[in-house]
Amino acid sequence: MKSLTVRSGFSIKKACMLPLLMGVLSLSMTNPAFAEAERMLRTLTVTGMGTESIPTTLSQVQLGVEVQGKTAEEAQQEAAQRSSAVVELLRSRNVDKLQTTGIYLSPAYDYSDGQQKLRGYTATNSVSFRLPTDRAGTLLDDAVKAGATRIDSVSFVAEDSAVSTAQKQAIREATQDAQEQAEAALSALGLQRKEIVSVQVNGATPPTPIFAREQRTMAMADSAAPTPVVGGEQEVQASVTLQISY
Repeated sequence: MKSLTVRSGFSIKKACMLPLLMGVLSLSMTNPAFAEAERMLRTLTVTGMGTESIPTTLSQVQLGVEVQGKTAEEAQQEAAQRSSAVVELLRSRNVDKLQTTGIYLSPAYDYSDGQQKLRGYTATNSVSFRLPTDRAGTLLDDAVKAGATRIDSVSFVAEDSAVSTAQKQAIREATQDAQEQAEAALSALGLQRKEIVSVQVNGATPPTPIFAREQRTMAMADSAAPTPVVGGEQEVQASVTLQISY
């Protein structure tokens, strides 16, 4: 009788545990978190690239006046007079984003026999501005005639509206590229594409300005022909990463 009781108790306990285990299994299979984890395990991650080329129709210019004088006051006054004439010319030509970028005054020394001797002062005033590239050459020559003595940099950029449009198009191209990659990979593996689980736009990079070689301008004023200034093209790039379930 004792052994019968033991077997009977064991059978009852096992019978009670079975529905409990089935309930836990059923709960796990229907749990949204469990289903989401299973779905994420079966995903393909692809990154597509998009590139758009746009013309650089604007020139960003920095130029200035550099003069020397025996005294600091003499040098600064001469630089101020020339700079005023240059700024007046630039305003009359309706350039964009005109601003002062530097005002400098420093002593100039001669060195001989290991000795330092003050020979005067150097004053430099500089400005930057933006204008259409097809007008840049003539304006640079006229600025030299007005008093500019140096060109510090010339870079070429696209219109802001053109950059914005190109960024959107590059993102579209990157998205299409990512989807085509996914289709090719899943097809090769004999798998069926389902839904896009996540989308990440990694960036639509604004184009880097194209810089012309730095050049001095004193010789430009003596040239009969206008200084040639030719822009080019900039590239706007974007990448998009997709996670696609299968």
